[in-house]
Amino acid sequence: QVQFVDSGGGLVQPGGSLRLSCTAPGIMLSTYSVGWYRQAPGKQRELVAGITSGDTTSYRDSVQGRFTISRDYDNNTVNLQMNNLQPEDTAVYYCRDMGWEFNWGQGTQVTVSS
Repeated sequence: QVQFVDSGGGLVQPGGSLRLSCTAPGIMLSTYSVGWYRQAPGKQRELVAGITSGDTTSYRDSVQGRFTISRDYDNNTVNLQMNNLQPEDTAVYYCRDMGWEFNWGQGTQVTVSS
């Protein structure tokens, strides 16, 4: 079973930046539409950003202009650059193919706090 592997989270102060990365051993991510999702405590998991197999990107309104999703073809990863992080961005972040063909990874914790 293919499972995504998420990394790059951490603790950052408001206004700070983090870069998340995900890969999926066994598949070529460039052939799939991939999304970054997040789940805050007590809330439902939500789609934050997506990138299609044709590299068209989309973002939820609350992160537009602050987050950038991209592919690294050499390393078979999908990355999420997050700038100007705010406390409301605190969540566990996951990536997954947008067709949900493969399994969720373990996620990576992002905590934004002073």
